[in-house]
Amino acid sequence: MSTTDAPKKPRETDDVPVPATLRKSLKNRHIQLIALGGAIGTGLFYGSSESIALAGPSILLAYLIGGLAIFMIVRALSEMSVEDPKAGAFSYYATRYWSKRAGFISGWNYWFNYILVSMVELSVVGSFVNYWFPAIPTWVSAAVFLVIICAANLLGVSKFGEFEFWFAIIKIVAVIAMIIGGLAVIIFVLPTASGVRASFANWFTVGNGFFPNGLMGQNSDGSWTGLLMALVVVMFSFGGTELIGITAGETEDPKTTIPRATNDIIWRILVFYIGALGVIMAVVPWNTIDGKSSPFVQIFDSVGIHAAAGILNFVCLTAVMSVYNSGLYANSRMLYSLAKQGNAPAYLGKLNAKGVPVAGVLTSAVITAIAVVVVFVWPEFAFNYLMSIATIAGIINWTMIMLTEMKFRKVVAAGGAPEDSELAGKSGKEALDAIHFKLPFAKVTPWVVLAFLALVVVLMCFSTSYRIAVIAGVIWLAILFAAYQLTQAKK
Repeated sequence: MSTTDAPKKPRETDDVPVPATLRKSLKNRHIQLIALGGAIGTGLFYGSSESIALAGPSILLAYLIGGLAIFMIVRALSEMSVEDPKAGAFSYYATRYWSKRAGFISGWNYWFNYILVSMVELSVVGSFVNYWFPAIPTWVSAAVFLVIICAANLLGVSKFGEFEFWFAIIKIVAVIAMIIGGLAVIIFVLPTASGVRASFANWFTVGNGFFPNGLMGQNSDGSWTGLLMALVVVMFSFGGTELIGITAGETEDPKTTIPRATNDIIWRILVFYIGALGVIMAVVPWNTIDGKSSPFVQIFDSVGIHAAAGILNFVCLTAVMSVYNSGLYANSRMLYSLAKQGNAPAYLGKLNAKGVPVAGVLTSAVITAIAVVVVFVWPEFAFNYLMSIATIAGIINWTMIMLTEMKFRKVVAAGGAPEDSELAGKSGKEALDAIHFKLPFAKVTPWVVLAFLALVVVLMCFSTSYRIAVIAGVIWLAILFAAYQLTQAKK
């Protein structure tokens, strides 16, 4: 029989019926933009004003330091993802290379973290819609966008990738436009509303210079400020970059795509955070950025382009949709992974004909909807307590990634690498040297990153708004430990 007559193997796409498995349908362009979009959100467009107020121009150093730490965290995750690409990365790796308890805590912590983040994003989506349509109730906007994003996730992973691709494009174009516009103001010495000439020299001449509040100091009202305190705000603006690891199980060529997307993170931070904020503070005096409006709006308002507020409102609306889209995707894959480990009900581990864990998508969407209702009914409780848990959950997640990476290397050195990996059959130094995408300075880096994360937790204790998060974190970990013991006792 000729090769043309031979039965062809069905392609793993979302539209061709094949056995119920996760589809490797995410292409390189999807992963690149998912990684980039994860680092750009409302934290940059609006939250950056808080960090600038704390540290002034020295916030650029805070973003550089925090960005380097995040880069190493994602490198550690990617090291494992390239060798063993699986859905629900954090939880799967913690279970496989550490213990079932670690996998339970890692997976449920990440799932709950994204439920809370999604809750906040959906609860504020109405404020962006009301900018154009003030008569629409905020809960209607939240419900509509929840249904739209849920439907998009049910269509298949390639459709999710396309949504994220275009969401990221919108955010990227907005930041690049702001940078180019700001540079034009500086180069052509255009007049600004503040009357201060736009120049990079403003970093050092406006409001007591580059380090206006020093490394750390106390204001007259007792609040703490300075470069170190800004690190707390900066770190949480980087949440979402670890999504690269979640996508590894559904990526066409993880050995090529994951390393490329991971290595690009550092320049993205340089351009989109340090570059953008550097230009903003060159055009708009940093001590006039008060948080009442976005620094991105202020830079255009300062030269008379008042349509910027409406444009940024649209960009932030897409950013919110992007966060929820990513959150629902990550949560459904995390529940799928937990179910496969025996750490979640078995029904969450079932896939439909398109390779989508439908039960995971719908369960996460329903829980998020309930959480949004809590926000509308008890907003003070939701934002003071639930978001405190979300805040510390990010630190717990990053900590477990670094600890798991060290466990991963021990298992690989002992000859326990995955059977389908190129490391199979190797042990000791030979196995470690054969790792395709190594974490730089792997013997030291995890400890340095863990020490840095511990410093961030200590600094959180000095802030009244973040102190509750530390207390909540201890209680939250205790709940997770107790929940694991309870589930094991029932079994």
